[in-house]
Amino acid sequence: MKLTLRVWRQKNADADGTMSTYQVDGISSDMSFLEMLDLLNEQLILSGEDPVAFDHDCREGICGACSLVINGDAHGPERTTTCQLHMRSFKDGDTIDIEPWRAAAFPVIKDLVVDRSAFDRIIQAGGYVTAPTGSAPEAHATPVPKADADFAFEHAECIGCGACVAACPNGAAMLFTSAKINHLNVLPQGAPERESRVLDMVAQMDDEGFGGCTLAGECATACPKGIPLMSITSMNREWLRATRKAGKR
Repeated sequence: MKLTLRVWRQKNADADGTMSTYQVDGISSDMSFLEMLDLLNEQLILSGEDPVAFDHDCREGICGACSLVINGDAHGPERTTTCQLHMRSFKDGDTIDIEPWRAAAFPVIKDLVVDRSAFDRIIQAGGYVTAPTGSAPEAHATPVPKADADFAFEHAECIGCGACVAACPNGAAMLFTSAKINHLNVLPQGAPERESRVLDMVAQMDDEGFGGCTLAGECATACPKGIPLMSITSMNREWLRATRKAGKR
């Protein structure tokens, strides 16, 4: 398979970026998208050029590091992570545009790598449980209704890749933040900090400069783990509950 790649190249955070065009041949349809980029980089290194910087880690669809916009879609044409996207999703002779996440809160570091530490700071604002839990309890020592357990597991699947932000026309981070809030707030272990968690994490999200949510729904469509759009509604309900409770104190 031979492809034409139009790749975003940017030397550093302060430099202007541009799309550069490369021809890559010998691509197997069984390659992952990142393996195809490895092939491109081998070609660039052999020709004495600077390889394309892109983020990756586990390459197993778990860590969320492989953040790329491919032909205008976060993670590409399939509902999966970029590392799990395979070249059989494209045809011989295709032209593929490859860009970094586009969001004010995710500044470009180099080429296709962006700084997603804004997500880390949202988690640091309250995405954890601080109540002492002691040693591991006996199995089923704390009963959790199945509906709540299923809800928590569904939201815990968020890998923090940022596809929701990249796909959102406003650059909002509501789906990510709601997933991190909801999966803790519904469990007994998260109950002591239920109000402070949602208030602090939403405030931090706003401080990071993410856009406002208008429920366009692109976030849920792009999410490789299927976090539902209703997650945002649940978080809004939690935020209103916490705001009212804080106002009564």
